[in-house]
Amino acid sequence: MSKFRQSQTAPALDKLPAKIMIIEASVSLAMLMRNRIETETGAHVVVCGNLSGARKALERERFTMALTGHRLPDAPDGEILDLLAEFEVPTVLFSGSVIDELQTNYARYRLVDYITKDNRNTVEIAVAAVAKVIANQTISVLVVDDAKAARNDLVDFLLRQNYKVVEAKTGHEALQRLAEDPSIAMVITDYYMPDMDGYELTKAIRATYSSERLRIIGVSASTDRRLSALFLKAGASDFLYRPFVPEELQCRVNNTVETLMQLKRLRHLAERDPLTGLFNRRAFFERADKQLARLNAAATGTGAIAILDIDHFKQINDNFGHDSGDIVLKQIASILHDHARQEDYLLARLGGEEFVLLFPDRTLQESQSLCEAILRGIRAADIMMGESSIRVTGSIGLSMLNQNEPLNNQLHAADQMLYLAKSAGRDQLCSDASFQ
Repeated sequence: MSKFRQSQTAPALDKLPAKIMIIEASVSLAMLMRNRIETETGAHVVVCGNLSGARKALERERFTMALTGHRLPDAPDGEILDLLAEFEVPTVLFSGSVIDELQTNYARYRLVDYITKDNRNTVEIAVAAVAKVIANQTISVLVVDDAKAARNDLVDFLLRQNYKVVEAKTGHEALQRLAEDPSIAMVITDYYMPDMDGYELTKAIRATYSSERLRIIGVSASTDRRLSALFLKAGASDFLYRPFVPEELQCRVNNTVETLMQLKRLRHLAERDPLTGLFNRRAFFERADKQLARLNAAATGTGAIAILDIDHFKQINDNFGHDSGDIVLKQIASILHDHARQEDYLLARLGGEEFVLLFPDRTLQESQSLCEAILRGIRAADIMMGESSIRVTGSIGLSMLNQNEPLNNQLHAADQMLYLAKSAGRDQLCSDASFQ
């Protein structure tokens, strides 16, 4: 096993800041890139001006990746690439020209990318390449291939790009891996496999996972040019024929991941309230309907739903201005978000100063305790308004979930309890337990 493949079982780098090595004879260029990389990525950057300094640094510590020029004062013929390959450090090369030998030996030199210095945006491109590699550590890729050598080639390539990698030898094993690991965001699957070919695997994956949740790249050494269309029609995002051109493989994978990230960003924006960052009303209904369906399917399913309203919110806007109202909403949302993350329940902003909370698998008493803790947290909060602070309170209406009752009816019941809480003086919880 190579030193690089051992990284799968070594302590995870993503728990620590990324370590980047810059090897560049120009002090001004090196410092410019160092400042930009540290500012934009939070990585720890070590700068070396020559081959000798780079070797000493490599012998001292392990690096996530390196950013290097091709010619150095003590290494005029690209010896730095051999050194970085010796220590198995993924490398971004910036050079005055694209060299055929580098393209031919792209994998041997563990190149992640290369950038020509004649580009006016060299620094921006280099920083973006580093940021991309650092970001890749959050993405898990499943490689499916029954041929160990072919699978190893793909795994080494992905590890070099700083992806997390999961392996499977068969289609059925791949489906098991997907069920066990919800973090997997992309599957690269070969076509020919003994139990289930890549086409059938792609169809099976698509029956469960949408393209915005999981991307699939098909690969094959077959000479059948119809395979690409077969995979794409089955739901694959892309297809490549072996043997790979390393740069093409890199571009295809990067483009697939970028598309996935864009889809996730768009979905995040569509689901979130722009002021508080909580789920919006539409996203709440989507998730709550699924929770209710699950509870309805369970004969002993329990749960509760609550609506929280900030007391005298109109007076806050009237007395301090609408900007102050936004500050209060964001502060209360932060309190609710922290509590929901700790106690694991569904939270959203319904609109205005109202928030909705769904407590699945909780008894009425447990739900009441959670609501009381929320009200205490709101009472204790000092909300800063310039040089001074104000305190606010909230009211909550809580209702037990009823089997097979539509969500709108459940919300209406909680809203009736909220009305009673506000009528009774506000800053309190009213539950339908009082009427049972």
